[in-house]
Amino acid sequence: MRHRRASSPHPFTAAPLIVAACAAALTCARGSSGGAAAAEAPAARREIAATLDRAARDWNRGDLEAFLGDYLPGDSTTYIGRGGVVRGVSAIRAVYAPRFAPGGVRDSLSFEQLEVHLLAPGLANAIAFYVLSRGDSTVARGPTSLVMRRVGGRWRILHDHSS
Repeated sequence: MRHRRASSPHPFTAAPLIVAACAAALTCARGSSGGAAAAEAPAARREIAATLDRAARDWNRGDLEAFLGDYLPGDSTTYIGRGGVVRGVSAIRAVYAPRFAPGGVRDSLSFEQLEVHLLAPGLANAIAFYVLSRGDSTVARGPTSLVMRRVGGRWRILHDHSS
């Protein structure tokens, strides 16, 4: 009697299962647009708008520590600006510190056109334009994208990309 050797499965045999698993994961990730997460969206937008309003007030009164208080503490928090990628709140503080030092130039900050997109429960992408003004003149304006995480009942910045 001749024994047949079991052949290894064809590499594409598992493809339909992989595609189905990826589709299910994508559906879960997009779940924020429906169901309970959709009900969270208006509250998240209000809370994140309040966070940015507070950040602007802290900036405008020259309180660097309060301004940085909206960033998630730790070395995994990142900021991307003109100088490249900055990792950790201490390093972000060093980037901003010259503006807050005596004699530093720190124009008035505000935010416009806020959009908030929930990525998952407690995780959002906030897109807005920052505006720096001096008197009646706008001296800088650009887009900002903030990945924010809700921690301890408040939204904190995990990643800040401001151009």
